[in-house]
Amino acid sequence: MDRILVVLPHPDDEAFTMSGTLAQLIDQGAHVTYACLTLGEMARNMGFPPFASRVTLPQIRRGELEESSAAIGIQDLRMLGFHDKTIEFEDKVFLDEHIHALIEEVKPDVIFTFYPGYSVHPDHDATGEAVVRTVGRLPEEERPPVYCSAFSRNHEQFIGKPDISFDVRDYLKNKMASIRAHRSQFHASEIFGDKDHTDKELRERFGTERFWTYKFEKWN
Repeated sequence: MDRILVVLPHPDDEAFTMSGTLAQLIDQGAHVTYACLTLGEMARNMGFPPFASRVTLPQIRRGELEESSAAIGIQDLRMLGFHDKTIEFEDKVFLDEHIHALIEEVKPDVIFTFYPGYSVHPDHDATGEAVVRTVGRLPEEERPPVYCSAFSRNHEQFIGKPDISFDVRDYLKNKMASIRAHRSQFHASEIFGDKDHTDKELRERFGTERFWTYKFEKWN
């Protein structure tokens, strides 16, 4: 996996789902392009205690995304400028053209995104749907595998067990830094307490990241 494309809708989507995996693959020599569709400007959280406003939040979240990406080691961060909480309403042709252009440019060996329908937030599902819709239109021999994150209630009942798993315990320091970077959204001290990346409980809790390889026959 020399070239990796990540397509997610919000700053912080990468933090819990794949930050350790990306840090590990980058350490092994991969180049990661992370396309974040929005700045998460409609988020309800404003910090703990609040330090942002509806006016300042977009710029704050931009900075948090940059800090998180640096903690992971991401070399190429793209902010695509779509509006938060509206991805499901975007013109599909317009959205797919953006994703197709990224695929043409990056020529990824693998794409990471959300599993459509099983990722809780409408923006998550719409982003994953756009990715698999776009990749599904490519000739079969040109399709990169799409690794999807899923976490909706009872999702394994419908899509089965994940077939891809990364042990990221050695990259927990990166993952925790990624999560902490999004301080407007997460109260890190409530998540980690005073523990660091060497703590056994945290390594068990956050040390594995799982994905589903999307089966494209559903879209043909």
